[in-house]
Amino acid sequence: MQYLKTAVSAVIVAMGSLVSMTHAAPPAEASVTQLMTQPLADYPGKEALMITVEYPPGASDPVHRHHAHGFIYVLEGSIVMQVKGGKQVTLTPGQTFYEGPNDVHTVGRNASQTQPAKFLVLLLKEKGAPILVPDEQGN
Repeated sequence: MQYLKTAVSAVIVAMGSLVSMTHAAPPAEASVTQLMTQPLADYPGKEALMITVEYPPGASDPVHRHHAHGFIYVLEGSIVMQVKGGKQVTLTPGQTFYEGPNDVHTVGRNASQTQPAKFLVLLLKEKGAPILVPDEQGN
């Protein structure tokens, strides 16, 4: 009888583990807040867009492009950035990163699994163009 109780308990524990694994929360996504958009009169058809990006612990971006000049300034935490053909860098508050209109942003993530990160982004782009364009091929 004791053997049966132990076996049933083991099955219940195993089933509970499987259920919790299949219902695990999806990875946290970055939160983007638009701060301002300014048409650039000296550059017809262009605009400046300023945003903040907040990465929850462990968050990352998919491979993407901006089709813009992107200037990044880290406000809080630590982030890892890389463009195709470039060196992967880990940035902390006060450090900066640049990506050009033809760059493919291959790595963008929070360096920490336990602490959030926040950074400011200034994009100089075509007026009305999207903030980013997914690039699954990494081209």
